[in-house]
Amino acid sequence: MTTFKQIKAHFHAQLSGLYDSKEIDSFFYLTLEKLHDLKRIDLALHPEKEVPSEEVSHWEKVLKALQKEQPIQYILGETFFYDLRFYVNEFTLIPRPETEELVAWILEEIKQKNIQNPTIIDIGTGTGCIPIALKKNLSSSTIYAIDVSEEALLVAKKNAQLNETEVHFWHKNILETEDLQQQFDIIVSNPPYVRYVEKQEMKTNVLGYEPHLALFVSDENPLVFYQKIAELALLHLSPNGLLFFEINQYLGNKTVELLSKLGFKHIELRKDMYGKDRMINASVG
Repeated sequence: MTTFKQIKAHFHAQLSGLYDSKEIDSFFYLTLEKLHDLKRIDLALHPEKEVPSEEVSHWEKVLKALQKEQPIQYILGETFFYDLRFYVNEFTLIPRPETEELVAWILEEIKQKNIQNPTIIDIGTGTGCIPIALKKNLSSSTIYAIDVSEEALLVAKKNAQLNETEVHFWHKNILETEDLQQQFDIIVSNPPYVRYVEKQEMKTNVLGYEPHLALFVSDENPLVFYQKIAELALLHLSPNGLLFFEINQYLGNKTVELLSKLGFKHIELRKDMYGKDRMINASVG
């Protein structure tokens, strides 16, 4: 019989050239929980615990996918965001820790400004991680979400059901949208912002597998989504409403300049946990 300890050693032996030791440990324990509903502590208490023979092949499939540098989240079909479980697939970007910081900032501002029963819209929702996390923490809010991809919206709707949250999803191409139909207290977006010139900086597990539609913008007009969403925000933010963006770390000052030229006030550029310009908050009044 094969033990989990042997499987872990096998993972390290096979993946050590591609990933560092901490990453491999993370892959192993994520797979352990997904396939067997076991945690690290379970193996610490029972180091010689055996893998059911019929399950060994599942571990080999995961290993082969990791050797191709497929993201572990796609391999397992799920990830966690803001302590919530989310389905993911090849039609959605994998939610990032930086986006969790954006959600935390929105919740902080809503509390600080005492915005009651906020109406919120997320533009380019992907997995639905932003609106679902907000709804889970703001039960009295009304939340909408837009995406151009019907496949992504199917995932987002599934995630809303999984997390028992009510979010109103719209299928729209924001670049072709002239009217958001109502006023909002919060407009938030994490739109495509990676320029093609930045491709060489990206890892294979992102570039080879995550949807380019949700990642890339042209080198010539990298702020196209910010321009469009900001123009819509001028029309559809309530008098004390707030606009939040996740941004390209290299274009922080240019994004601030764009919002300033459009007439936004109280523009704040904030760094993420890695010290990179990553988020912007602005208001119309």
